[in-house]
Amino acid sequence: MSKGFLIDSHTHLDLYELNDQEKILKEMKISSVEALISVSFHLQSVKRNLDLARRDSRVKVAAGFHPEQRLPSDGELSNLQKFIQEHESEICAIGEVGLPFYLMRENSAITLSPYQELLEVFILQAKHLGKPINLHAVYEHAPIVCDLLEKHSVKNAHFHWFKGDVNTIKRVKDNGYFVSITPDVLYEEEIQQLVRLFPLEQLMVETDGPWQFEGIFKGRMTHPTWMHETIKKIAELKKQPASLVYKVIFEQTCAFYNLSTESTEI
Repeated sequence: MSKGFLIDSHTHLDLYELNDQEKILKEMKISSVEALISVSFHLQSVKRNLDLARRDSRVKVAAGFHPEQRLPSDGELSNLQKFIQEHESEICAIGEVGLPFYLMRENSAITLSPYQELLEVFILQAKHLGKPINLHAVYEHAPIVCDLLEKHSVKNAHFHWFKGDVNTIKRVKDNGYFVSITPDVLYEEEIQQLVRLFPLEQLMVETDGPWQFEGIFKGRMTHPTWMHETIKKIAELKKQPASLVYKVIFEQTCAFYNLSTESTEI
């Protein structure tokens, strides 16, 4: 099977060790990976990602505040929003933003409403700038995020590593939102079922690196070339030719993030 082109629609390139960053960027071409959407944790993370993007144009930056951490102070949020506004031409999306599902499981004292208010701030900024939004929203938090997106008529939404019940899957699908599939589709029935239920035309692929995976990937540095295995599995589950899956996912990811894949290597 010949390999098609790929875009990693959600990774944290700035969180890799420097040697691993260089290895990934050096090997992108031979891995047929045309671009990486490197999402951000906070303002310093945005700045690190912009530095990477200025050195290698195949790195595309999403700017936001990851929800699985303490809330930013008013000053931190204001500085982040101002920086995004000032550098909007270098930013392809708002993200990673969303709600703190895993943090709340660890600490029952955390309340959701301040995080909802924070997310709404970023949804409004994405709408104002005309940027897509890259979301962290799983299980019972996903419908809440849908509520906010619908409230503000935001359509260009990408739910990374999405998990939810059948009703939420239908809602996300009917609203035309995208979801992205990680390498754990090779061994997780929950993710395989998502692929079966969701239209190919609303799928992307991602690694969420440097997050590590199990199965054949256990103990290895997460690498964007693994998305070829993801595509192969999606094609198997969809009963479609891999060549078609490559083409559809690549083209719609480029369109969603308004990407030019003309690259300047590091």
